[in-house]
Amino acid sequence: MNDSVSLLHFTIAVPIVAAFATLWAGKIGRPAAQIVSVAGFAIPTILAIFAWITYSPEVAGGYDFVTRHNTGLEAVGISLHLGLNGVSLPLFVMAAVVGLAAGLYAAQSKAENLSRYLFCLLIMQGGLMGVFASIDVFFFYFFHELALIPTFVMVGVWGGRDRGYAAMKMTIYLTLGAMLSLAGLITLYVKSGAESFDLITLKQHLAAAPLSETVSHYAFGLLLFGFGILVSLWPLHTWAPLGYGAAPSSAAMLHAGVLKKFGLYGLIQIAVPLIPGGVGQWESWIIWLALGNVVIVGLVTMAQRDLKQMLGYSSVMHMGYAFLGIAAMSVLGAGGAVIMMVAHGLTVALLFMLSTMIHHRTQTFEMEEMGGLSKKAPVLSAFFVCGMMASIALPGPGLANFWGEFGIFVSIWQTDFSWVLFVAATGIIISAIYALRAIARIFFGDESEDFLEVQKDHTVTDITWSERIPALILIVLLFFIGFFPKTISSSLNDALESEPVYATAEAGN
Repeated sequence: MNDSVSLLHFTIAVPIVAAFATLWAGKIGRPAAQIVSVAGFAIPTILAIFAWITYSPEVAGGYDFVTRHNTGLEAVGISLHLGLNGVSLPLFVMAAVVGLAAGLYAAQSKAENLSRYLFCLLIMQGGLMGVFASIDVFFFYFFHELALIPTFVMVGVWGGRDRGYAAMKMTIYLTLGAMLSLAGLITLYVKSGAESFDLITLKQHLAAAPLSETVSHYAFGLLLFGFGILVSLWPLHTWAPLGYGAAPSSAAMLHAGVLKKFGLYGLIQIAVPLIPGGVGQWESWIIWLALGNVVIVGLVTMAQRDLKQMLGYSSVMHMGYAFLGIAAMSVLGAGGAVIMMVAHGLTVALLFMLSTMIHHRTQTFEMEEMGGLSKKAPVLSAFFVCGMMASIALPGPGLANFWGEFGIFVSIWQTDFSWVLFVAATGIIISAIYALRAIARIFFGDESEDFLEVQKDHTVTDITWSERIPALILIVLLFFIGFFPKTISSSLNDALESEPVYATAEAGN
C-alpha cells in the first residue's frame, strides 16, 4: 500500500482509534486523556493539509488519493472506495481544521467524565472525515450516521439548558431527514441499473441512460427534503437553533461547522450531477424555501437576545445562500456554495467557541446582561469582531466568506430568476444589523448592572493562550483562503466543469 492509498484511511481511522485510547488513558488520569485526544485530532489535520498541498488528480476534475477495499458486500455494489476531488477536498480540509480547534478546546473543558466526552467527539471526527473522503455513496451515508449518533449523546449528557428536549427534537428531525435521504439514494441505486453504490459508476450509467422524468422528480424530491432537513432548510429548521443552543461548544462547532454541510455536499456532489432533470422540476421550491432561510429566519435572528440562539439562527439563515447557489445550477453557483460552506464552517465554529468564552466571563448568554467587555478582554473582543465581520461577508479580500457569497450572487444574476438577487441581498442588511448590535451590546458601551454584579465574585480576564490557539487556527485559515481563494477554487472549478450539468448551465449563461 503506497502513501497516497493509506493517507485517507489514517484520517478516518486515527480519530476512531484515539477515541478508544482516550477512554483507556482516562483511567490513568485527565492529562493522559487530553494528550491522546489532541493527537487524535492533530494527525488527521496534518494529513489533510498534506493532501491539500499535494493534490494532483490525473485528469481535470478527477479524484486523487483513490483506494478501494473489499467489504464482502460487493455482490450488492458496496465497497470502501475512498478518494478526493476538487469538491470534496476543501470540505475535507475544513472538517479536519474545525475538528482540531474543537478538540483543543474540548481538551481543556471542565466537563465531567472528560474522557467519555472526548471519546464521543473523536468518533464524530472520524465519521466527518469519512463523509468527504467517500466515493461510495453507501459509505458516504454510513459515515454521516457514525458522526451523527455521538451528537445526540453529547447534547443529552453534556448539554446546557433544555438539553433533553433539544436532544429529542434533534433526534426526530435528523432521523427523518436521514431516512428520506436514504430512500432517495436507494432509489438511485435501484433505478440506475448500475447495481452499485459507487458514485463514479452511477454517473457513467446515468449519463448513458438518464432516469425518467417521473423517477427524477421523486428521487430528487426525496434527496432535496432529506438533505434539506439535515441542513436546516426552512421551515424544517427549528431543531438547529435549539440544538446548538443546548449543545456543548465543541459539539456545536463540529455539527454546525461541518456535519450540517453533509446535505449541501450531497446535493452538489451527488443529487444534481446524477439527476439534473430533477433540479429543474424542483427549482422554484428550492428558491422559495431558500429565501425563507435568508429573510424569515434572518428576521428571527434579529429578534434574538440570547447570544448562542442568535448564532444558531444565523447559521440557519446563511444556509439559504448555499441553496440559491445550487439552484443556479452553474459552475459559479455551485462553486460559490462550496466556498461559502467552507468559510461558514470555519466562522460558525469560531463564533460558537467564542460565545462560550464570553459566557465564562459574564456567566450569561443574554446580551442585555453584558456590556463593556472589550475593556476586560480586548483580544476576545478582536476575535469576536473578526468572526462577525466574516459572517456578514465583509467585502474585500482577507475574509473567505465574501468570495462564496459574491460567487452565489453573480450566479443568481446570470439566471432567469435574477429578481431573487434583490430579495437575497436583504440578508446582508439583516446580518449587519444583528452582528453589529451584538458587538455593541457585548463589548462596548456601559457595563450592565448584571455584569457588574458578576464581577464582584468573578474576576474577568482576557482569554488565555490555551483559548487563543484554537481560535487562531480557524482565523488563520479564514484569512488564508480569503487572500488566496485560488488555492481551492482552481481544483473546484475543474471538478465542477467536468460535470455536464454545471458546464452546460455555465455555457448557457
